[in-house]
Amino acid sequence: MKTMVYNIGQLATPLGTSARRGKEMGELRVLSNAAVYAEDGIIRAVGSQEEVLREHPLTEMDCCMDAGQKAVIPGFVDSHTHFLFGGYREQEFLDRIAGTPYLELLRRGGGIQATVSATREISREEMKRLGKQRMREMLAQGVTTMEGKSGYGLDEACELKMLSVMQELKQESCMDLAVTYLGAHAVPLEYTGRSKEYVRFLTERMLPMIREQHLAEFCDVFCEDGVFDIEETRTILQAAKRLGFALKLHADEIECLGGAELAAELGATSADHLLAISDNGIAALAEKHVVATLLPNTAFCLAKPYAPARKLIDGGAAVALASDYNPGSCFSNSIPLMLALAVIHMHMSMEEALTALTLNGAAALGRADTIGSIEVGKKADLLILRYPSYQFLVYHTGVNQVEHVIKAGRILEGGKI
Repeated sequence: MKTMVYNIGQLATPLGTSARRGKEMGELRVLSNAAVYAEDGIIRAVGSQEEVLREHPLTEMDCCMDAGQKAVIPGFVDSHTHFLFGGYREQEFLDRIAGTPYLELLRRGGGIQATVSATREISREEMKRLGKQRMREMLAQGVTTMEGKSGYGLDEACELKMLSVMQELKQESCMDLAVTYLGAHAVPLEYTGRSKEYVRFLTERMLPMIREQHLAEFCDVFCEDGVFDIEETRTILQAAKRLGFALKLHADEIECLGGAELAAELGATSADHLLAISDNGIAALAEKHVVATLLPNTAFCLAKPYAPARKLIDGGAAVALASDYNPGSCFSNSIPLMLALAVIHMHMSMEEALTALTLNGAAALGRADTIGSIEVGKKADLLILRYPSYQFLVYHTGVNQVEHVIKAGRILEGGKI
């Protein structure tokens, strides 16, 4: 199929096949009066409209989209979500805002274990329906590639159900979906006081089984005080790495435990959260080219200080932005909110934020060679905005700016997935 997007008022994109680091994050290619030609979902030409149409006339196209002199940017990449879950925790959210301590919420039956119970109870069909609905919501905001984690089952049956449902959604959706195994999201109630035994269950049974069945490409661990300590995290991730998983890490979110340093030591693809990262952790991520994935919506919902985006970028690290969409700490998949928080409160430039949510998000999923920018040879994942400049993404604050989504050269209508 031959697709042409033309009459583009402004085309803005980062460039490259790997994460942009430090000051590179602020460098965009910006073209006026541009066009993009794709064949079989892959970009074959990008440039001035006159040049592109001379080589590829509109009369030869199977599909054409007139951008109406509006802005075109790459599809967004949300590289950290927990979008598949059962149940909700709305009262807990309001109680937490009112000042109820987390331990008290746990005593009342709240926290992650509440979601684990609800997720274990819902049917496979309902889980898939909810997943499809949530993916559709994200697609409407311009997310063309996303990640999804397990971790709300914590037992064999439910974790396998979550992973297999995500694999089905991946096959049936036009969106790209990266699947992550997060069995080490918490120690389940049935293993209370036996965390070492649970680690053995993960490393000796679950990881080999999931790898054999090709149910996930990444393994993640919630490394935090009271959850999995540094040595337990190292044990799980080393076992995963030996089996061929790529690695992710919930690191230094609440306490500075050295999670970022561990991510660098193990060659993780990304280290995520990082609200409490140390200066040594920043240097380690920059040196080892581990993507620092920041989740501003979560800090906002928890009323916590934001991760030090400015220090990470100025320290030479590659920063990505992601939603952390989940039913507890961040029941939000809002891309407009994320961008506004990154620029207004985390002091990222608009250009850095756009790179973080496109090319660097792709790098956080090991996909920067195929998506994340508008370049020849990459997938034709494009967004046409409602306004003539990418700067409206934050200027028109907190409002969805995406007018049309083009995924792999297909113009999507009605939020189809």
